[in-house]
Amino acid sequence: MIERGSQSRVGEAAGGGRILSVRADGPAYRAGLRAGDVVVSANGHLLRDVIDWRWESDAASVRIEFKRGKSHMAPKESAVMTREPNERWGLEFDRQVFDGIRTCTNRCAFCFIDQLPPGLRDSLYVRDDDYRLSFLHGNFITLTNVDEGEMTRIIDQRLSPLYVSLHAVDSDVRRKLLCPREDSALQHLDSLLGHGIELHVQIVLVPGVNDGPVLERTLRWLRDRPGVSSVGVVPLGYTRHQNRFASSYGEPQEAAAVLDLLEVWRRNSFRMSGERWAHGADEFYLTAGRELPTTEEYDGFPQYENGIGLVRTFTDEFIAGLRNPASSMSGSRDAVVVTGMLFASVLNQLIEQSSMDGLVGVLPVENVFFGGNVTVTGLLTGADLLDALREGSPSNRYLVPDAMFNEDGLTLDGMTAAHISQAAGRRVEVLPATATGLLFGIL
Repeated sequence: MIERGSQSRVGEAAGGGRILSVRADGPAYRAGLRAGDVVVSANGHLLRDVIDWRWESDAASVRIEFKRGKSHMAPKESAVMTREPNERWGLEFDRQVFDGIRTCTNRCAFCFIDQLPPGLRDSLYVRDDDYRLSFLHGNFITLTNVDEGEMTRIIDQRLSPLYVSLHAVDSDVRRKLLCPREDSALQHLDSLLGHGIELHVQIVLVPGVNDGPVLERTLRWLRDRPGVSSVGVVPLGYTRHQNRFASSYGEPQEAAAVLDLLEVWRRNSFRMSGERWAHGADEFYLTAGRELPTTEEYDGFPQYENGIGLVRTFTDEFIAGLRNPASSMSGSRDAVVVTGMLFASVLNQLIEQSSMDGLVGVLPVENVFFGGNVTVTGLLTGADLLDALREGSPSNRYLVPDAMFNEDGLTLDGMTAAHISQAAGRRVEVLPATATGLLFGIL
């Protein structure tokens, strides 16, 4: 694969994927593979990621080269793995990208990573712009950091769908927002669509820059391109650790204006295709005081991970859970649900309309650490939670969503739930960040 000289990688390995685990008696185990081995190649092709592995191993047998142990100097060994129909290989890699994450070389005016203070986990400062993680996890990429070799791979291996941060199609606006040295993103987008790659597009809306007529032009350009399956419009997010932005659709009339513009496109799209196509972030609806779209109006939630449809899903799930006879309250008054400022009004309304009114409390936690307009629960830090808990009653159970913690159980500033509980002198319980998880914790 041809690599652009300016493109950087994070966590680059010597090559191949290290095995995290091997299922006993599976094909990989029978071939002699064990946890810690590095699979270097499959059928003679060097493995850059799990996509390569899936591509090369999609058969009844695969010839591999692997190294045993952690030393890069370890000799290569060969093996042939075979399996029965519908049998899995029985191995799991410790990561999905083996040769380092492709990172972004743009200087987007609204880049959230540029607005982070020092001292957080190293992984939070990675400028991910890797098309493979877009395919595997739905991460948004700009298409300004892919080269022709990578474009060819996307097309040849049918890496579809991809998720693209476009923001605008006007060249002057794009230079102002993205500041790319080279900008072939629109051409790349057309090429991918021409080869049948499905795309979901994101527009981060910056007041006075790419909203209004500029947004209209962008939507019109995208609507003319079959294969753009959805467009998500989200508001600029900013922290107090920068001096470029001081507002972002924080007033009801500002958020309502965006929704009014989008609604015209949604109605027209529905008449033409039966789908709404353009979706506004939940934050716009909550700020404007507008009723959320129905479940059907989200077209299957193609941009759920982009903060579009989370509140609708939670609300529907919460209401459905209350219909369960097991959800009747027994009079317990000790549960307090911890949430960010944005979602607090939703939770309060749901609880007030249920049998839990007066029995369950809601603790909105202000994000002092990031400041700005950061109000979502998933970006709360341990320090802010700790301060809020100290104000509460020690007799309560504080139900904290797991969205605040990473897979290692750490908050953004490196605290565990146990540490927070001990330091605050409060009982902290971590629950899944879903309505079902919340109801289970309460009841």
